Amino acid sequence: MKSTAAQGHIPSPSSAEPPRRGRRLNGASYEHPAAFWIGVALTTIGVLLQLPMYFSARNMHYHLAGMPMTTEMVLGMVIVFAGVGCTFYSLFPRKQEAAARLGDISVAPLDDAPIKPAHIALLAVVAVALVIDAMKPVAFAFLTPGAASEYGLRGPLNPNAHALPIGLYPLAGISGTMVGSFLWGWLGDRIGRRASILLSAIIFIATSCCGTMPEYWMNLVTCFVMGLGVGGLLPITFVLLSETVPRRHRGWMMVLVGSALAGAYIVVSWLAGTWASSAHFGWRLLWLVGIPTGLLLLVLNRWIPESPRFLLQQGRAEEARAVMRRYGARLVESKSEPVVEDWSPAGSARLLGRRYLGLSAAVVLLAISIGTTQYGFQQWMPSNLQRLGLSEVNASTLLRNAAVIGMPLSVPIALLYGFWSSKRTVIMTGALMGVALVTFAVLGDHVVDNRALLYILLVVPVWGISILTSVLAAYTAEVYPTVIRARGSGLSAGATKAGGVFILACVVMAIAAPSIRVTAALGVIPLALALVALMMYGPETRNRQLEKITTRGPRARSRS
Repeated sequence: MKSTAAQGHIPSPSSAEPPRRGRRLNGASYEHPAAFWIGVALTTIGVLLQLPMYFSARNMHYHLAGMPMTTEMVLGMVIVFAGVGCTFYSLFPRKQEAAARLGDISVAPLDDAPIKPAHIALLAVVAVALVIDAMKPVAFAFLTPGAASEYGLRGPLNPNAHALPIGLYPLAGISGTMVGSFLWGWLGDRIGRRASILLSAIIFIATSCCGTMPEYWMNLVTCFVMGLGVGGLLPITFVLLSETVPRRHRGWMMVLVGSALAGAYIVVSWLAGTWASSAHFGWRLLWLVGIPTGLLLLVLNRWIPESPRFLLQQGRAEEARAVMRRYGARLVESKSEPVVEDWSPAGSARLLGRRYLGLSAAVVLLAISIGTTQYGFQQWMPSNLQRLGLSEVNASTLLRNAAVIGMPLSVPIALLYGFWSSKRTVIMTGALMGVALVTFAVLGDHVVDNRALLYILLVVPVWGISILTSVLAAYTAEVYPTVIRARGSGLSAGATKAGGVFILACVVMAIAAPSIRVTAALGVIPLALALVALMMYGPETRNRQLEKITTRGPRARSRS
């Protein structure tokens, strides 16, 4: 029998906590099943009670600004709060489970298993989840002109208005995503990857009522809460994939699935130019689509089992065995040997400890660059294009086409990450983004003078920001140990949103005008620093077992 040195182990049944009553041994159950579905039903009913007021304004182009809250809306909000609380209770463990001890079943076969239908189903569902998740922050770029017009706010199309700035809208949402990234990172390590994803889905449904709020401050509050779920879902899904997909396919599959983020831009830009335009259902529809998309994610949750590595770390051996069998992993019996994976108690402070400080600095800098570019350059591009003479429909079409043109380029990036080098692919993708941003910073508003050049240049940041987000999310999900992996991914996602909060706060305070030149330049500085830090501290992860990556430390190099 092969030695299982340098492999993680699942505790034997005798050392693990027995399954709780009501929890099925399939990795896809709930702490309190009845409470979960009651919470889903209450949340959905509460949101549906908001819609009569929205449809009553169809003769006013669905403008709700200044209208009083109806009795149905107030009752609906109360029911929504009850539903979300019930769902949270249904997923949160009754108590902290004991950490795993050494056992005699190796988890390494999970890394060497062949690709099974269960893997494909998980990848497909995660891709759908990422599109649904990314639609929320992308929507800000297309709804801000309509929202600013309806509420009479100050913005790029109305810079002299004596009113609150429209920049507060995306700032509230992105601030929520920043908090949610850190909070969900903790939740992912505390209650599990699957439970955290389900919490995001229920929040998507609950906060779709943002599209029915008649006052600007109500929009700000609901968008902040929406951001909590949005910020948490992306990092947790990549953690789940990294701990489930076989190592030979882990890298390229995660990046390829992550490229679905660009699909969110295509969907939202299409909606903005058709059904969500001022000629149809208006900008509020971009929030209301959260009802069917959130329900879709809940329906698909049966194909999202819990991470077997998380289960073994929690001492839930029988569930881990069941999930491994689901993915075609052949269990290998072996006597206990030293476990290479670090199972010591988790703590967010470890991310900034001596061992991971350089790596975490590189991750944070690259994430900040992504955030400043996505929520600065990309966020204000529709408004900037309209300011420079393009119509609402033409601006949306131009950006959608740029995303469509760039999407096939995700395949070679994914293959390079999986079969060439993960570290060098991150650096190369970042450098490509940097070149495009420098060009925009140099040309400024004159970039629209040449429509062909504009198309070519837009492909890189519009598509590239999605693929760079995907590459960073995949990389971060590989380089930290299981016990703090969700926290590490949350740190990366939170830093991305922190970059967005910074650029949007500058816009709100009028420190930096949201012009093409300024927003492009602000994304280049942290990007350059991140690439240098990655070259110094980033480990190679291609085709390596997660336990070996995290044990050998951030400076480890692989020649495989």
